[in-house]
Formats: sequence, structure tokens, C-alpha cells
Amino acid sequence: MGLTIGVDIGGTKIAAGVVDEDGSLVAKTRRKTSASDPGAIQAEVADAVAELRADHDVDAVGVAAAGFVDATSGVVLFAPNLAWRDEPLKDDLTRLIGLPVVIENDANAAAWGEFKFGAAREVDDAVLVTVGTGLGGGIVVDGRVLRGHVGVGGELGHVRMVPDGIRCGCGNRGCWEQYASGNALQREGRELVAKGSAFSARLSELCGGDPDKLRGGMITQAAAEGDPAAVDLLADLGHWLGEGMAQIAAVLDPALFVVGGGVVEAGDLLIGPARAALARQLTGRAHRPVIGIVPAALGNGAGMIGAADLARAAQ
Repeated sequence: MGLTIGVDIGGTKIAAGVVDEDGSLVAKTRRKTSASDPGAIQAEVADAVAELRADHDVDAVGVAAAGFVDATSGVVLFAPNLAWRDEPLKDDLTRLIGLPVVIENDANAAAWGEFKFGAAREVDDAVLVTVGTGLGGGIVVDGRVLRGHVGVGGELGHVRMVPDGIRCGCGNRGCWEQYASGNALQREGRELVAKGSAFSARLSELCGGDPDKLRGGMITQAAAEGDPAAVDLLADLGHWLGEGMAQIAAVLDPALFVVGGGVVEAGDLLIGPARAALARQLTGRAHRPVIGIVPAALGNGAGMIGAADLARAAQ
């Protein structure tokens, strides 16, 4: 099979691309997401696919959807940031597009992309951890995506790390993403600026003295400059990242952890502390190899590339 299209549907944008058999993006396009209107989302996807098909002969479409996906039926059971509730996305898009369509969870699709063509292509077992606004993940075991009983496996951000800890948006307390995510980094930075100490002077300068205006990118910028407060904040985030990885490793024993998402731009300022925490907490660490932690290779294209390849494999 030749070219396929991968579509990544997020809360604010729809990214679509033509992908060849080597995992290369041949062409790309984008649309805005009408988050509250399922019909409009489908129409935008169909329009993006039609634009790409005008110049490329494609055989199938893979869709990476931000939600709980029953990959067998192609139904999106629930999406936290989109108006999808038991949405028959596969059937609807197949009718609109006129090509075979595969629906996959967005993090699973990204994990598959990294497994087939990116940072995890040399191993059979890998876990992708995406550190963005929240914390997500996808799992590949023995060369297959782990989806679970009803397709909601791999929701790593909601592994409980701290009993009775910080309240999470999911309703529970102490979820991993409350300690290892862009939101966590921003929250801790804002608290530091609000204290008004000299230690946080650079962060205060970047946000104009208003803690509410401090963003994760500012903290990463300050850390790259060598600011001690920002370096400490990223180290704390990395520590929590490694702590959680040790818990995941006790269950899955992956060969590799791949870290994606916007915060990974901090590089070793984040990944170094994560490696140290994982090595320190890994079960049986004296009698097994340390599990590697590497940055993702495919960037924002991982979901499109993975979804397109899953569509190709399904034909």
C-alpha cells in the first residue's frame, strides 16, 4: 500500500498529513476544531482530507482522536475537551470521506508513530509519556498497541501517585499529571513568584511581576539561561516524572520510555532528573538494566504519522 492520511484531532486544532510507507510527512494541512459541535468537527476533517487528496492518491485515513476510543468499532466513548459522547466517528467519517477509516486514541497513535519510525523503533516494548498541559501516554507491548478492555488503557496521567493529594480535573486526588505536567510546572512557578523572594526574581521579571501571567515556556527559558529557581522547578518536574515511570516499569517492564510534549524542549534539565529518579526507584535496580529515557523524535507529527500507519496496516 502506498500513501495514507493521518489526522490528529485535538481540542483546538485538526492537523492532517499525507504519510508515506517510511513514515515521512509528504504534505500537511490544518483546520480549527469546533470543540462543541461534533458535526462540524467531522466536516472539517472531511474537508482537510479532500484538500490533501486533490494532489495525492491515498488508500485510507487514520484518525488520532483525543478521547476514549473503542478501536474495534471506531466509536469515541468520551472526550474531555470535545463534545464526543458515544460518537460513531468511524462510520460517520467513512461515509463523508469515501475511504476506509481507522480511529485510534491520539496518545496511542503517537506512541505507535514513535515505535515504528521514531525514538523507539529499535525496541519491541516502549512507553510514550507526553508532558504537555496535562500528562498522557501510549504503550506498545510486544510490538502491539496496548488498548485495554474497552480501549481506555494507557491513561498514565491518572495513575494515582499521592494518596489524598492535589485534586485532579478527572475528580480524583493525587493523579500523576498533577505533579508531572506543564500545569504542575506553571502552578509551582506561580507560587514561587507570589512569595516575592529574590530567588524568583528572573521569573518575576519575565511575567511582569504578575504570577498569573507566568507560563511554562518562561520557566523553560529562564532555566536555559541558568536561573537557579527555574532549574529547580524543572528538576522537581523531572523527579516526579521519573518517580511515576518507576511505578509504570514495575507493571510493564518496558525497554524504553519516550518523552514527548512541549515541556521536553527543556532537554536534560528535565530528562536528567527523570533518569536519576527512575534509576533510584526502579524495582530490582541492582539486578536489571536501567530503563532508558529519551526525547521523542517525531514532534507534533507523531499522532498523524502513527494514525496513518495504523490505517495502512488495517487494509
